[in-house]
Amino acid sequence: MALSRRRFLRNLGMTGAAIRVGLPPLAAMFNANGTAYAATPAAAAPIQPRFLFWFNGNGIPERYWIPRELGPDYELTPCLAPLKSLRQDIHVISGVDNPNARVTAPGNTHHKSMSALVSGTPYTGRGAGGASIDQVIAGAMRGETRFRSLQVGVCQESHGENIHRNLSWAGYDRALPPEMIPQNLFDRLFGVRDQSWVGRKKSVLDAVREDLADLQPSLGQPDRHRLDEHLTSVRELEKAISSLPSDYGKNVKEPEDVADLTDYPRIAKIQSDLVVHALASGQTRVVSYMLTKCQSLVRLPWLGYTQLRHHDYTHTNAESPEGQRTMRDICRWHVEEFAYLLGRMKATPEGDGTLLDNTCAVFAHEHAEANPHKDNGLAMILAGHAGGMKTGMHSKMRNTVGDLYLTVAEEIFKLPLEKGFPTAEKKISGIV
Repeated sequence: MALSRRRFLRNLGMTGAAIRVGLPPLAAMFNANGTAYAATPAAAAPIQPRFLFWFNGNGIPERYWIPRELGPDYELTPCLAPLKSLRQDIHVISGVDNPNARVTAPGNTHHKSMSALVSGTPYTGRGAGGASIDQVIAGAMRGETRFRSLQVGVCQESHGENIHRNLSWAGYDRALPPEMIPQNLFDRLFGVRDQSWVGRKKSVLDAVREDLADLQPSLGQPDRHRLDEHLTSVRELEKAISSLPSDYGKNVKEPEDVADLTDYPRIAKIQSDLVVHALASGQTRVVSYMLTKCQSLVRLPWLGYTQLRHHDYTHTNAESPEGQRTMRDICRWHVEEFAYLLGRMKATPEGDGTLLDNTCAVFAHEHAEANPHKDNGLAMILAGHAGGMKTGMHSKMRNTVGDLYLTVAEEIFKLPLEKGFPTAEKKISGIV
């Protein structure tokens, strides 16, 4: 039996709310060419690519982040070391310019850099001056998904203005806030919160047992095994979320509070698992992921750094050997979380490949070297294999973020941008 990629396990909760459990990519959803079946079993269509826009705040220590060598034989730097097993799935890019960060505008360099990075437009004094690249791509995509896009966050830093707190922008000053609470993201993906599993004392899977029983006899043994693994991962997510403090997310602490010892790596992995579920089950094709805020003030007790906040470390003896090593360790943690998400996508079969094979991920910061707030020479990472992306190399490019985004949209996703993209002058060769 051919299954549609839009198939969900469904039922109604006790309150009458719709419960939906997305299915993983099953063999029954694809023909012999690895092409996905559409809503009508007789029809088939290529697997639709996904876009992930990943961000963490402040900048980098260039000596520990950017490889010295160009091409495929570059040496992974200390900051990039967590990507060792994914080396052939990434393209490290350096030398990217962010020109509209230098346009006269209100705000400090973080405000201006962030607006220009995500939207190519100058900071308005309140927010981004236009749609962010994830929303540009989401708006140009065709085909229905449950969510046009998802905005996900991790570190609940309460400081700053809209431009600090938001990665995605629908348009001029129109922020799309990230969901930073795993409980809320879970409920959004699986259905409106139902009293029967508030506190996760029961499983959302209990509500769809009947639909599951109807589906299983039609599946082959490999698909049954894949489905069982998927449902087990859902239950493990529920347990991970239930282990969080009951008041998690209700009392966001001020960045000056030295007692803020939140275990953000744990939260990041739960959020990443939820993102993979959403992408794999076809609930969305576009996700923005904000690990930390722009001008991040997060404390990092899991790294042993509690004296200062991230942004403080970027400016306190930042050029000294000790300061550079501190920034190295912080930025390596950022890359570790990115690597975790990529690894989860690579471990998710889809058609004749994996979820990562059908994804383009862009990793960005608002600055290059953090201490001087550099807006030129940005270091970024492209990851995945959607649209024939070139990977396994380091390239230095004298192009703008607009050039890169235009290339991603038109060459990888085949989405001609009628209005182009701010700061884009030409597409970049060597990306696909």
